[in-house]
Amino acid sequence: MFQVRIHGRGGQGVVTAAELLSVAAFLEGKHAQAFPSFGSERTGSPVVSFCRIDDKEIRLREPILEPDGLIVQDPTLFKAIDVFQGLRPDGYLLVNTNKSFDELRLTDVVAKLPKGHARVSAATELALKHIGRPLPNVALLGAFAALTGIVHLHSVITAIRQAFSGKLGEANVAAATAAYNATADASAAA
Repeated sequence: MFQVRIHGRGGQGVVTAAELLSVAAFLEGKHAQAFPSFGSERTGSPVVSFCRIDDKEIRLREPILEPDGLIVQDPTLFKAIDVFQGLRPDGYLLVNTNKSFDELRLTDVVAKLPKGHARVSAATELALKHIGRPLPNVALLGAFAALTGIVHLHSVITAIRQAFSGKLGEANVAAATAAYNATADASAAA
């Protein structure tokens, strides 16, 4: 079973990201579940969502304490909560930022992961460019597909188009594809 925990703030599409990731996995014939966990439902409050992906039926229902993949949609959360808690030693880390891990002071965290398992993605910038709003969630799914290979880009694109129609859907597809390509290029160069 591959377990993903997504950290962000209310209004960034954290819950939608987990749902779209689960749909992408389902489209590939896998079993998947997505669910959120949040306290106050205010915009800007910390929000966590979870996604499990497996080849067989998933019976677990509790929050993910030891994720295989960690997506951080808002790096300001590093100062507020321990988003890295429980991240498996062979896990994957994706952070929405245009800064390096050195600039974020995360070199110790990254050094504990296998080479190539940690990447940054300027997802907010890509969302602004393609969608016109600072919603990094869908772009991060494209980057996550490139980083982990747990789902394919075409499945992410199909899930996006099922959730968002017309111009908005195509704008989200463009953001996810751009993030996928940037992450794949960074992985190839490493």
